[in-house]
Amino acid sequence: MDMTTENLANDITRVILSGKMDLAGAQKIDLKFSAVSGNAKRLIVDLEQVSFLASMGIRTLVIGSKAVQSKGGKMVFLKPNADVAQVLTAAGIDSIIPIFQDLAAASEFLAS
Repeated sequence: MDMTTENLANDITRVILSGKMDLAGAQKIDLKFSAVSGNAKRLIVDLEQVSFLASMGIRTLVIGSKAVQSKGGKMVFLKPNADVAQVLTAAGIDSIIPIFQDLAAASEFLAS
């Protein structure tokens, strides 16, 4: 699991994840993701390059979302593939963290 970040307009942080977010993958990015989500008020988590999402990966993402929300911020997911989107939907995560297929729409949602 690899993680990169970039700053976008309107004080939005984009986290780009790639690889398998299984136990090992989640452990690899957990500390770094916690640091980013602890400092961001508007966070886009780009899941386009995530090929697998397990429960430990979901845990990492939900804890990050709670950190963002604790500061009155918002977090969204961007472009998960069909398998990852199905895991998020089956777990009910999409009801607390919105999923977008378009960067502009995700940015607009966060900026509002």
